[in-house]
Amino acid sequence: MKNEEKHLYNLNELSDYKVASDDPDVRGWDVRDADNRVVGKVENLLVNKNIKRVVYLDVHVDKTIVDARHDPYGRPNNIDVREFVNKDGENHVIIPIGMVNLDKENKNVLANGIDHRTFAETKRYAHGTPLNRDYETTVLRSYNRDNPSDSVYEDETFYERDEFDRNRYTNRRL
Repeated sequence: MKNEEKHLYNLNELSDYKVASDDPDVRGWDVRDADNRVVGKVENLLVNKNIKRVVYLDVHVDKTIVDARHDPYGRPNNIDVREFVNKDGENHVIIPIGMVNLDKENKNVLANGIDHRTFAETKRYAHGTPLNRDYETTVLRSYNRDNPSDSVYEDETFYERDEFDRNRYTNRRL
């Protein structure tokens, strides 16, 4: 990944940041896909310090995702989608906060709009690797395959997209 200034931080790296008192701390919760299959566990919350809020869940993906062997050179169903070869040790993905619902009773994070195959085919990263805007954009395009956006991802407005809408995350609890 390109060498850029770090703009995403794990919540546990920031002593002056904490989970809001009216929100559950979802670290350690299972993440379930559109078919209610476990795709991993939330390992951390990623904060953008410029806008002073959580924008992603850092998910340690389940072995079924890591072991999903798709042909990276095969023709994908959607020709506009690039597939990637994930390297050994790349076992984390990020999910924008506005793309999940919370099931507080069962301590699950529900990614209702993302299926297992999409998670398996999404570019992963190795834990501890600094994330850059190219990776974020790649992940967003992967999750939004059915509704591709040609919009430019400007730095100033990047986190104003629906995918990062905290109200969608906090108000859509089950």
